Parts: sequence; C-alpha cells; structure tokens
Amino acid sequence: MLRKFLKPAIYCCIFIIPLTIVLFKPKLPNAIVVLDRASKPVNAVQDLVFEFKKLIYFHDTWDAYMRLRNQTDLLKAKVIRLQEMNMEAGRLGAISDYRRQQTFTTVVANVIGRDPSSWNASLILDKGSAHFVKVGMPVLSPLGVVGKVIEVGKTTSKAILLSDPNFSVAAVVSRTRENGLLTGTLQGICRLQYLTDNADVKVGDKVVTSKLSSTFPEGLFIGTIVDVQAAANSHTVECLVSPAVDLSILEEVVILKTGAQ
Repeated sequence: MLRKFLKPAIYCCIFIIPLTIVLFKPKLPNAIVVLDRASKPVNAVQDLVFEFKKLIYFHDTWDAYMRLRNQTDLLKAKVIRLQEMNMEAGRLGAISDYRRQQTFTTVVANVIGRDPSSWNASLILDKGSAHFVKVGMPVLSPLGVVGKVIEVGKTTSKAILLSDPNFSVAAVVSRTRENGLLTGTLQGICRLQYLTDNADVKVGDKVVTSKLSSTFPEGLFIGTIVDVQAAANSHTVECLVSPAVDLSILEEVVILKTGAQ
C-alpha cells in the first residue's frame, strides 16, 4: 500500500515545493549567512585537528625539513663548483688562445702563493727549473704584462709584479713612440719616467714594452696612462700608468720562455 502512494508523493514534492516557493515567495534565511555560521564550528574543529596533527607528526616533519635543507646545501655547493669550473674553463680558454698567438715557447703556471707582507708585489708559481723556467723570463696574462721571474726552484718559482717598486722595463707610448722607463710604485700603479718635457703624451694613451728592453719582447701591452705630470727634479715628464691586468685576482699566468737569465 505504501509503495503505491510513494511515487506520487515524490512527484508531488518535486513539483509542488518549487511551485509554492515561486508563487508565495516565503522568507527563507540568507543562504550565505547560514553557511557562514555553519562553517565557524567546522573551521574551529579543523584548526584543532591541524594543530593536533602538527604535534603528532612534529618529529617526522623536522626530519624531512633537515633532509631537504641538507639537500639544498649540497645543491648550492654543486652550483658554486660548476660556476668555478665554468670561470676556470673561460680563463684557460683565453690563455690557450693567447699562447697560440706567441712566437716564443710558453708554459702555463698556476698561482699557488703570495707574500702576505706585499700581497700585490710578488707571486709564487707552480713551475720551476724542471719546466725550464729561468730568472728574468716575462710573466704575462692574456690582458697584458704581469711581471717577471726573479727566483727559480726545481718545481716552483717567484715572480715580481710590475706594480712592485723593484720592477722596471723599457716602455713606449704606442701612439707617439715616446720611450721611457716604467717602474712600479707602492700604490699598485706604475710610473713611466724620463720622457722629454715636450713629449706628446696624454691620458688614455696605451703603453707597451719597448724593443729597448733586454728581457721583454716589444709590443706587449702594459697599461693605460691615467695622469701626466712634470717630474719633480728634472725637465722631464712623468706619466702614471694603470696596469692592464688586475694583479690582485690572478690565478693562472703564462711564462714566456725567452732564454733570459
């Protein structure tokens, strides 16, 4: 009997209830307000459950965090290593190209030490007499003159930098062929001396090694004139020359085998 009236009752609800709402428009509670009020206790329960889960899984979370941090540190170290290898490859590539341009035999040396008392005055290199390195041989980089060898051991050697006051080389202004003697200074810059008082030199001129040099081949780039001034005790002109090579960051150099002693 119940089954007989169940289907008509369902159809009646489906049609009559919507029709009643449309025709009479009864006042119903705002759905948004109802949902908002109903969600508050639900959210509160969810927050409590979340905090409870954090307490339960604290150790697991901490272990996972430490694993991820260690992995991140390892990845950072690998990135730094790859960057170093990339820069080293760039430097060695430039040195290889530079060596092919030289008419003299050359050997590449790594910088393995510096004098702490005069950081920008000398270098310790990992090549010595076993590699046919001799005192007086020029030390270069693809950018220009670095210095020259002053001491030689069996497997190491010491090079004085051109910024050292004890370094000197005959040099010429490339544009006007004005000759002078270039020496180092305590300020890490070079001084080109003994130019005539009417020498045609100016800021920005390039300075290279002269054929008058007994140890350096001519035409090697030394640096750029940054100041021109009258000599203090003579009727000559002096120039301050900024080295082409940043001597403080050298890691590899090229030793030119010129047969110097």
